[in-house]
Amino acid sequence: MRGCDINESRGMHFRDLNQAQILALAITAEEEDARIYRDFAESFRTDFPATAELFTNMAVEEDGHRHRLIELYRKKFGEHIPLVRRQDVKGFVVRRPSWFTRNLRPERARDEAAMMEIEARRFYEAAAQRTTDAGIRQLLDDLAQEEQRHEATAEEITDTQTESGAVNREHEVARRLFVLRFVQPGLAGLMDGSVSTLAPLFAAAFATMNTTSTFKVGLAASVGAGISMGFAEAMSDDGKLSGRGTPWLRGVVCGLMTTAGGLGHTMPYLVRDFRVATTVALVIVGIELGVIAWIRKRYMDTALLAAVFQVVVGGVLVFLAGWLIGAG
Repeated sequence: MRGCDINESRGMHFRDLNQAQILALAITAEEEDARIYRDFAESFRTDFPATAELFTNMAVEEDGHRHRLIELYRKKFGEHIPLVRRQDVKGFVVRRPSWFTRNLRPERARDEAAMMEIEARRFYEAAAQRTTDAGIRQLLDDLAQEEQRHEATAEEITDTQTESGAVNREHEVARRLFVLRFVQPGLAGLMDGSVSTLAPLFAAAFATMNTTSTFKVGLAASVGAGISMGFAEAMSDDGKLSGRGTPWLRGVVCGLMTTAGGLGHTMPYLVRDFRVATTVALVIVGIELGVIAWIRKRYMDTALLAAVFQVVVGGVLVFLAGWLIGAG
């Protein structure tokens, strides 16, 4: 039986592949999976060494599969192994690129790997049924069983690492990174948007007694503060030394939370009745300050009473400044 050419396999259905094409496809699939696992390992190496070790070991196993497939291909069909890729075969599962999954958390990456192993096992089971050569069928059946064991092996490694405390340390690192990259910039934005916009909003409210004008002032203050805080956070550091992640992502989080914090007590002024709008706005301000205090306690290890005192006193002072300026 002759080998296959890439042009012959492009757009073909899996059921139409011959034995040489099936082996060539399996070889490139194993190589791609090994690369994905190594990309995972590299992305986790600094912060999650236990998970990086897991994916390194899985990549080595995929290399072993590929070498066995190459050896059998050479015996059956010669030295030239054509390039047959997943995207060349209709109905074949296409892997998501590793750069797309680079920001996965360790547990999500493990789930992704488990799905990859299940898909690989199904491929080998289907491929084995389509071959008539005893040697090829035996290897494909063996690989199907090994792919099925890979998921169990990953769980065993995870259990061992859990017992040693490695996974718990990873969870703590993941929590710290989440706080650094999302909670801190988001909290800074929420505090700025909720507190700094109080003065201009309520100054406009008590100066004009007009809900439409007050809404416009609050909207402008919220959007302006969001843009300013977003750029300030994005330009504060590149995240390489601090571990705070991508600057533009922090800037987006901070900017959106700043805008949301200001819009919370601005939206009530869409109501035409001034007293109703102001009453609702004050209630929302209280809720915002309570949420900020809870976040500080939950993620920043600040005592609840201390967090409430800091946030409420600051908010009240800013509100009084706006009220005195607007009513003066």
